[in-house]
Amino acid sequence: MLEEYLNIITNMENYVDGIMVVDERADIVYLNQFRPDFTPLDEKRAIGKNLFELYPDLDESESTILAAIREGKVTMGREDLLTTSYGRRFRVIDNTFPIKEDGKIIGAVSVVTFPEGRTFGSPVEVYGKKDSGQKHLYQVSDMIGRSPVMQAVRSQIQRIAKTSSSVLIYGSTGTGKELAAQSIHTSSNRKNKPFISQNCAAIPATLLESLFFGTAKGSYTGAEDRPGIFESADGGTVFLDEINSMDINLQAKLLRVLEERSVTRIGSTESVDVDVRIVAATNRPPVLCMEEGSLRPDLFYRLGSVTVDLPDLKDRPEDIDLLAEYFISAFNDVMHRQIIGVSQEVMTIFKTYSWPGNIREFRNVIEGAFNLCEGNIIAKGDLPSYLVSSLNLEEILPEHGTGENRIQWLGSLKKNMDAYEKMLILDAVENHKNLTETAEYLGITRQALNQKLNKYHIAGH
Repeated sequence: MLEEYLNIITNMENYVDGIMVVDERADIVYLNQFRPDFTPLDEKRAIGKNLFELYPDLDESESTILAAIREGKVTMGREDLLTTSYGRRFRVIDNTFPIKEDGKIIGAVSVVTFPEGRTFGSPVEVYGKKDSGQKHLYQVSDMIGRSPVMQAVRSQIQRIAKTSSSVLIYGSTGTGKELAAQSIHTSSNRKNKPFISQNCAAIPATLLESLFFGTAKGSYTGAEDRPGIFESADGGTVFLDEINSMDINLQAKLLRVLEERSVTRIGSTESVDVDVRIVAATNRPPVLCMEEGSLRPDLFYRLGSVTVDLPDLKDRPEDIDLLAEYFISAFNDVMHRQIIGVSQEVMTIFKTYSWPGNIREFRNVIEGAFNLCEGNIIAKGDLPSYLVSSLNLEEILPEHGTGENRIQWLGSLKKNMDAYEKMLILDAVENHKNLTETAEYLGITRQALNQKLNKYHIAGH
């Protein structure tokens, strides 16, 4: 949970002057300050120390961080004068929030600004990517796969990109939800406008609300006039990942933005018209999220007029060789290697494993293999032990060193015949355009081929 929090807050550096994250013992696990002209702490030396080692004069009863850890208290806009262990005194405006996991407080985050000479950077750079040409955003062509389900997803994205309707993407962890969201944007007439991505998980509702809607000067101590992401993305697209993690009350305010196409900054009474397309995503089935109470039904019905369902990797094994080729090429460039592919037994393992982490896990496995591979072909020994140990390799892999087509003895002639037949059919399906061509190559009828595909749980074209 702390790691997820760090991934989010490290994108906020232009919005605040400093961020500190502590664990449940008030030991510092992350510290970063973004004012080179005003840096009161040594960041490298601070990591691992306790809060009171940095601030020995700090009164426990006055510490907003201890209040967050012990009581779950949220502090907003509090001005403090702090003294470091080496006598440096400085003033901060502090916003502190507890970090919770399964209802238990596991730490706290303190987000501060230095009021002396404070100037605010561009908020768009805080929340997402803004590039007039959108050169760094994914496109539909980056969605790799020849499987029918991926062809259908690409076709669907190209169709819905032509409108401005809100979109809800559902996919398990690692299936590429942000890739799909960016592809919707870059295929639309908004492609030259901002694309801003915000993960809704772990950010406290009070902070997330100010990120969304912006603030008016004087709305709290130290507050300045600052647009939120909806204003900053005017004309473009806002991607809200893990929307089911958003506070339920904030979901109601988001619904109002969708309905009224306007926002009101915190502390202001004036509304500002915005033209943004909302693309949201959840890693759990939306219906289940509604049943659990983590997603408002009215928000789902407003977002869910257009839905995109991303398939798990295990449901499209015919795409694995293309993905392997893509990631091998990418890591060759990054690591300056000349790996040309994977062994046949590794490809068989890849197509048998269930990939609970989907494409993200697959990419990490390839990266790990690059670190171990000594030749130019990734072998079984280069794969992580958890992956190999999760499979019964005797049932799926040919025996080594005993002839090209020799299969390990599996206990009966039928099991051996089935294993070899499955391997031949997998190879034929991968190398032919459709089932008709595959059946002709194998010398069997299409009906017989369909029966064998069902028997061996192989996805056809």
